[in-house]
Amino acid sequence: MPIFGKDKYTLVKVKKKEIPEGIWSKCQGCGAPTYIKVLKENLNVCPKCGHHFGLTAWERVTLLMDEGTFVEMDAGMSALDPLGFKGPKTYVEKLEEDQKATGLKDGVVTGYGNLNGVAVALAVTDSRFIMGSMGSVVGERITRVVEYATEQRLPAIIISGSGGGARMYEGIFSLMQMAKTCAALSRHGKAGLLHVSVLTNPTMAGIMASFAGVGDVIMAEPKALIGFTGPRVIEQTIRQKLPEGFQRSEFLLAHGLIDMIVHRKDMKDTIGKILQYTAKTG
Repeated sequence: MPIFGKDKYTLVKVKKKEIPEGIWSKCQGCGAPTYIKVLKENLNVCPKCGHHFGLTAWERVTLLMDEGTFVEMDAGMSALDPLGFKGPKTYVEKLEEDQKATGLKDGVVTGYGNLNGVAVALAVTDSRFIMGSMGSVVGERITRVVEYATEQRLPAIIISGSGGGARMYEGIFSLMQMAKTCAALSRHGKAGLLHVSVLTNPTMAGIMASFAGVGDVIMAEPKALIGFTGPRVIEQTIRQKLPEGFQRSEFLLAHGLIDMIVHRKDMKDTIGKILQYTAKTG
């Protein structure tokens, strides 16, 4: 006898409600899903494993500089196309695409302001813009802000998060920026002024081989990938398995390349303490 007076049951397929985009983010460190709102409130650091997600250049400016004090320099400077580069996309097309996507003219934001009440010059690269690679504009902006710091006798703080090295679209013009930025920092150092270099994930290639690697104090965020050539390329070249954690912040701290590892939430106060320790009196 049919239960409830029915001899057949009809299964109703309920459509699963779609989760709107921009609500969840999957952690690259532990794989756990996290509300993006919670992630943002935690400075883009996974609350479960501490993995440091990327930040935009302007997010880092907001994180480090005292509110309302930052003044941007050379905001309108944008790249030319000296080689007339052509490929799947021309250089001009790539520049326009990334300018539209990021709201930036190029891969670095520079300027000056106060950090915990101390006047500083600041440069922050942004990996969203052609991987934060260094072309003529990035090199020129960094050189100018360092020269400004030298003239005004300010500490220079450079936040690097660039996985693209020198920008192939500009050829030798890009490679020249390595020497130019280092020359400016050398003059800054000879004037007795401080350069703090902060390495974030990733800091690689021509960036690491130039201004990012010559800080008086070099600090890094946890587990940041730092080096010249990526670990997979090295393994393929030397045909050997690399040590666990090779080219990560912790490995480089243990081998003396960097001075300290600093959690993002402590970055401003840590730099502030360094500025106080190194300040000259009288």
